[in-house]
Amino acid sequence: MAQTDPIFGIHADAMNVQRRRMEVLSANIANADTPGFKARDIDFATALSSASRNLPAGSAPRVLTTDPRHIPLTLDNLPDAGGNAALAYRVATQPSVDGNTVDVQVEQAKFADAALHYQASLQFADGRIRGLMTAITGQ
Repeated sequence: MAQTDPIFGIHADAMNVQRRRMEVLSANIANADTPGFKARDIDFATALSSASRNLPAGSAPRVLTTDPRHIPLTLDNLPDAGGNAALAYRVATQPSVDGNTVDVQVEQAKFADAALHYQASLQFADGRIRGLMTAITGQ
């Protein structure tokens, strides 16, 4: 997320966020029977706003660094070292005796939603590549 790709725009970053979100949601599902496990999720709007913070209107979202020796921020090396800066605990809709806040049906629905958003960004990127190939080959 150090620079937004001029060809794919925000979709490359969006696919990274959705990929990470699917990892978190699958971990929630895997721990559905773990006592005391707290379900987590990535807030896409928060991740996107943090990527585009302090930019002029109409410019491409990016995380700026002040020195070339700085490590650019990506979803995998955000400040808490686990890529969890945009992670939030989910409020339990059905409290359980063992303290687990995972509702498998909710997690599966959110996973399907993240997969759908990932697929949409992937199709957009594929369309851009096909358009560029058409322009290059002249067909």
